[in-house]
Amino acid sequence: MFSKVLVANRGEIAVRVMRACEELGVRTVAVYSDPDRDAGHVRYADEAYNVGPARAADSYLDQEAVLDAARRADADAVHPGYGFLAENAEFARRVEASEFTWVGPAADAMERLGSKTSARSAMREAGVPVVPGTTDPVESAAAVADVADEFGYPVAIKASGGGGGRGLVVVEGPAEVEEAFDTAVREGEAYFDDPRVYVEKYVDRPRHVEVQILADHHGNVRHLGERDCTLQRRHQKLIEEGPSPALSDDLRSRIGEAARRGSARPTTRTPAPSSFSSSTRTPTTGASAPTPTSTSSR
Repeated sequence: MFSKVLVANRGEIAVRVMRACEELGVRTVAVYSDPDRDAGHVRYADEAYNVGPARAADSYLDQEAVLDAARRADADAVHPGYGFLAENAEFARRVEASEFTWVGPAADAMERLGSKTSARSAMREAGVPVVPGTTDPVESAAAVADVADEFGYPVAIKASGGGGGRGLVVVEGPAEVEEAFDTAVREGEAYFDDPRVYVEKYVDRPRHVEVQILADHHGNVRHLGERDCTLQRRHQKLIEEGPSPALSDDLRSRIGEAARRGSARPTTRTPAPSSFSSSTRTPTTGASAPTPTSTSSR
């Protein structure tokens, strides 16, 4: 058990982690920017250290400043919360190489699963069903057309590093392929600094179901049930409901096992939760086998 954990975040996110630590009898360390000197997470923590000015890039995202705060506090571990440095593989690797324990997904897992194409490859290797499509980036509109010819229209062109509906373009027919490819590449580069895109069969009116995973360094993997994120606007979640009202007991069991199996890879071992995104067809079209589409730390 740790005796002191630095929480590399702010606000309610940091406070939630600190409350859990408090329940376990673990002391907490806050970091804060100049304007956050009197913020709630600073007051809640047992001790706090300034990491820089207001701009997040110069404070909460300053990796060296956060690590220096951990050293000054003599912390045992660093917990990133979510957002900021939570999905930064470089920072995770720096913590792993330091005297601190990284409470989060391993750097190797972030790098492999942070890209949707490599995540799809990892899921296939684990025997998890994925939406039909490519596991490697496509380089041209002609390659998109070839995939559409194989699986049928509509198809979705997706940014490899995308999320939140950005870099996702649905192609209904051959006449739309070239413009859609250019749009997806442009958005991927603009929003995620990654122009790579891949193609998959577009699933119309899906159920979007996520399964929360907890794994440790000893190879133990458990899922903590699912949440239904189907209600969305512009591909961004509005409501998460758990358990999903759309799943039968059998389908719930199969999705949970698929999520557990997909995360039971050597590179995904981590003492922190990560989320596993799956889709099932709506009840009006009949339930299908789980089709995981991405895995990400959260």
